[in-house]
Amino acid sequence: MRRPHVVIIGGGFGGLAVGRALAKAPVAITLIDRRNHHLFQPLLYQVATAALNPGDIAYPIRAALAHQHNARVLLAAATSIDVATRKVTLDDGVLDYDYLIVATGATHSYFGRDDWATAAPGLKSVEDALEIRRRIFLAYEAAEREGDPAAQREWLTFAVVGAGPTGVELAGAMGEIGLQTLAHDFRTIDPTQVRVVLFEGRDRILGSYPPKLSAAAQRALERRRVDVRLNTRVTAIDARGVTVEANGHGERINARTVVWAAGVRASSLAATLEAPRDPSGRVEVLPDLSIPGHPEVFVIGDLAKMVMADGSQVPGVAQGALQGGKHVAKLIAAEVSGAAPAGKAARAAFRYHDKGNMATIGRAEAVIATKHFARHGLLAWLLWWVIHIFFLVGFRNRVYMMFHWGWSWVTFKRGARLITGTVGALPPIRSIGPDGQVALPASASAVALDDAAAHVPPPAA
Repeated sequence: MRRPHVVIIGGGFGGLAVGRALAKAPVAITLIDRRNHHLFQPLLYQVATAALNPGDIAYPIRAALAHQHNARVLLAAATSIDVATRKVTLDDGVLDYDYLIVATGATHSYFGRDDWATAAPGLKSVEDALEIRRRIFLAYEAAEREGDPAAQREWLTFAVVGAGPTGVELAGAMGEIGLQTLAHDFRTIDPTQVRVVLFEGRDRILGSYPPKLSAAAQRALERRRVDVRLNTRVTAIDARGVTVEANGHGERINARTVVWAAGVRASSLAATLEAPRDPSGRVEVLPDLSIPGHPEVFVIGDLAKMVMADGSQVPGVAQGALQGGKHVAKLIAAEVSGAAPAGKAARAAFRYHDKGNMATIGRAEAVIATKHFARHGLLAWLLWWVIHIFFLVGFRNRVYMMFHWGWSWVTFKRGARLITGTVGALPPIRSIGPDGQVALPASASAVALDDAAAHVPPPAA
């Protein structure tokens, strides 16, 4: 007897949760992903800021399902879905399905300004993280070579657009890189003069957290040389910095490194489902997470817009994807085993259990908010540490991370400070005299003198 074919598109938290939960179900599973690894996205910013290597937070999907004999993994990209004929078109073939789970997540949204992507990369993949890491550490190398103090300040200024959890975590880590990690590594520049500017369009950072935690997080960022700009809208981005507007006034911030953390949009695959979508492209699913008219097709994770009975929406976080995946697997397992009629209209509705939110600002500093308590500081950071270790996929990853974070705590070091990819053009090397002192060009010296004079207080009357 042919087993029902369950096709899962996406090997993230939701897709992998479905596959694992169906391990004992009488089904044949095919999991499709463009990459061969499951990525623990909550720690991706630590790869971008050199605290971790990509292999520390990624795990091969095949290894995760290696002992599950009813599952196979295909390295492929799904390009379209025909719900009428129950077919998924891949970049090199076609798959038929009896049940389909679409869990392809979301990507960056530049709110109609996709031309900003080159100057301000977002953070969704290992490739994104490595590019951001490359830009951060190249900025210090360029500043070391730079003869113009004004240009040097531009290299040591970093801009982050968006003050949600990702933006806050990136900004805090960027500040610590200059203040701690690189403090003694350069001879011409002083890395502790780093400046990070965090832009947020609303009146506080971490808008989904209680106000007191937002305030605590902002204070922690400011201790790390982060200049938090609230009620500020970015109007232009280029290779030399950003232009912003606040209270009707425009301002130019010169920063050679800009990172985007301001918005997301749904995967383009959602458009082929012929289902209702919200303005950001998320699929508006039914209470059981299926799409209207097709009870065999489910959408979970960041790709789904799920409104609960109380009017709240399931947030696009890992726990939402995990819970959604387990719910869908339970429905499918009941139907294929005969415990419930296939496609029954009275399926159990998905109920999201909010276990809280957390974000880390830096060393020994985090914020955690649940229904029962709100904490910030060292205790919150320790809880954040334990929870992230627990949810890492793969025993090796967990053991390594425990020792790695312990070592980093003691030494203040970031061991993944590799500049990969093309270095590109850097400022010309300044001449170094026999005494080992750097000789600044005359024009640069004049700029330095002018800049210093600008800060000399006027003589007393």
